[in-house]
Amino acid sequence: MSTTERPRILVVGGGYVGLYAARRILKKMRYGEATVTVVDPRSYMTYQPFLPETAAGSISPRHVVVPLRRVLPGAEVLTGRVTSIDQDRKVALVEPLVGESYELPFDYLVIALGAVSRTFPIPGLAENGIGMKGVEEAMALRNHMLEQLDKADSTTDEDVRRKALTFVFVGGGFAGAETVGEVEDMARDAAKYYPNVKREDMRFILVDAADKILPEVGPQLGAWGLEHLRERGIEVYLNTSMKSCVDKHVVLANGLEVDASTIVWTAGVKPNPALARFGLPLGPRGHVDTAATLQVQGSDYIWAAGDNAQIPDLAAGEGAWCPPNAQHALRQAKVLGDNVISGMRGFPQHEYRHANKGAVAGLGLHKGVAMIVVGKKTKIRLKGRLAWYMHRGYHGLAVPTWNRKIRVLADWTLAMFLKREVVSLGAVENPREEFYEAARPAPAPAAVAEKPRSGGDKPAETAAAS
Repeated sequence: MSTTERPRILVVGGGYVGLYAARRILKKMRYGEATVTVVDPRSYMTYQPFLPETAAGSISPRHVVVPLRRVLPGAEVLTGRVTSIDQDRKVALVEPLVGESYELPFDYLVIALGAVSRTFPIPGLAENGIGMKGVEEAMALRNHMLEQLDKADSTTDEDVRRKALTFVFVGGGFAGAETVGEVEDMARDAAKYYPNVKREDMRFILVDAADKILPEVGPQLGAWGLEHLRERGIEVYLNTSMKSCVDKHVVLANGLEVDASTIVWTAGVKPNPALARFGLPLGPRGHVDTAATLQVQGSDYIWAAGDNAQIPDLAAGEGAWCPPNAQHALRQAKVLGDNVISGMRGFPQHEYRHANKGAVAGLGLHKGVAMIVVGKKTKIRLKGRLAWYMHRGYHGLAVPTWNRKIRVLADWTLAMFLKREVVSLGAVENPREEFYEAARPAPAPAAVAEKPRSGGDKPAETAAAS
């Protein structure tokens, strides 16, 4: 970390908003006008809409992440966490990955921490569930599921086999529906290479507490998506929830009980809980209370946007809030960056306004739904292969940097001519295990226990031999 006399713009979080806001600020400010510092526990930004395809092996994990230092060459990138903020002194406490925490002064502050998985105190969930918020989780899910097919193909125990081939997904929004659709496709392809495993042996279960899935694309396409998943043999239970999953024994509120090797939790998100330690005004659900200018209420030097902010949706009308999606985050980040520059130079702030352009979702290879808003009221609804093309086209253009766009396009192009990879790399979870077994010292041989002496000074066994 360098020291500077220039004003510091501190960006807390290197996700979608943090990355794009920092890029916008660097692009707009004059040389030497300010120092831009980005703090995040990870040195990369993850493009989350591609996580289901990463879990299915359609996109390489390295291609859905964007290295912050590479795309923000004019900024300081600190790998760590901001644990508290002193607004009176304008100082943030940074906890690096290693070493002692230190104070970092700032003049302008951008809050872009994003969201974390919304969970409930369900017995067994913390021990057995896996989320879909990071590329690490997508990789782990893929390796884990393929490993279950390995187990099922090799065992003669029917109970072990049934548990290995049962997969439960909780949450029927974009993340849940897309993930179950993609990985079911992958499992169906992978089963061709296992002589003792067929798709009919597998059990995919999707659970949601609401009365529909995919609410983001509207009731008509949501109903089509529900029917489509059921036609593929995926069990979908609505108006129900998971009560327990202790020892991977899943108990649903509707009375269904199954042993499942895989439990995926995608039941929504909540603002990053670290916000509670920053002393910022928060809304009823824990979001930063933010004006339409993206300034935090009551402040003229703090801005917030994205999943951790409660931002009025001026295009939707009074009382509406911007939904937490990439469509808004990208546009909010640009307005935020411009407003930070304006605030630094003493110019007026601009309000954020964006009308919803629709939503797209992929449900596996060549399958998807898309709702496109044209004008103010006209909605075009697509399903099947055409919607899938819309899904890939939109997100292929939206993923940050041309480097990643080209790499993702290359992955998709190769997949048109080559078969899907179905190899499990489960050992990446514990990569040192095999080396440890080879390198650890051999246990000392057990000492021969001496028996009571019988006559003379010889041990009993020697005396007997005599």
